[in-house]
Amino acid sequence: MSKTIIITGASRGFGKLWAEALLQRGDKVAATARDTKTLDDLVAKYGDAVLPIKLDVNDRQASFEAIDKVVKHFGRIDVLINNAGYGLFGTVEETTEEEARAQMETNFFGLLWLSQAVLPVMRQQKSGHIIQVSSILGLVTLPVLGLYNASKFAVEGLSETLASEVKDFGINITLIEPNGFTTDWSGASAFQTEHMDEYNEVKEAFKKSADPDSFGKPEATVDAVLKVIDSENPPLRLLLGKVAYPFIKQVYGQRLESFKEWEEVSAAAHG
Repeated sequence: MSKTIIITGASRGFGKLWAEALLQRGDKVAATARDTKTLDDLVAKYGDAVLPIKLDVNDRQASFEAIDKVVKHFGRIDVLINNAGYGLFGTVEETTEEEARAQMETNFFGLLWLSQAVLPVMRQQKSGHIIQVSSILGLVTLPVLGLYNASKFAVEGLSETLASEVKDFGINITLIEPNGFTTDWSGASAFQTEHMDEYNEVKEAFKKSADPDSFGKPEATVDAVLKVIDSENPPLRLLLGKVAYPFIKQVYGQRLESFKEWEEVSAAAHG
């Protein structure tokens, strides 16, 4: 049975890849992009099954209008995939106010606006699935990506809360948390802060720590995403890539050890 799915940030990367995979198997897809010309190939190949929508997710009103457009065109929305986002590379001190706000606007607020917009539709249907494209950097951090880390940590907290609020409406929430993949996320899609020489060593160490073999192939994510979409009981969180789980297990183990080490001090602070 085909589903109707809206995917933001579908011009390239995961968004484009997943949109095409869904269309290939017979689903209906509303694909958003800032420039809908990037979706012309999908329209030419899949015709009326794809609805291209010009959208800047930073615009809350436009996000609500996009959801309304999808409902009027397809009649319902089964799945929202909040995929729009980008990486801001630079240390915390290097980051300007404009850069910090822009990162949060797209990665966090854009996702919030679309989630708010689709909820009335899914509540009325008594069914729906919101898939938030987060990152392992919403669970653990890396240097030189402070604002990106922060935006994804915010997405994690928002989405986990949302899941507890909407489950009785028949709405599922899933956070997809990829490790590094060979998309252009760190290339053409990335933004860089203005460089400060004081952080040369930190940045050099960050570059050296990036093992090319640790980056997954984007095409390999398709099957996992389709399984989550088709699941009657989808997970709240799904890691993507072979590096994600070992990395998170190591960091969370260290956190628990630190909590344990300071347990008496913590308990004494209770009064």
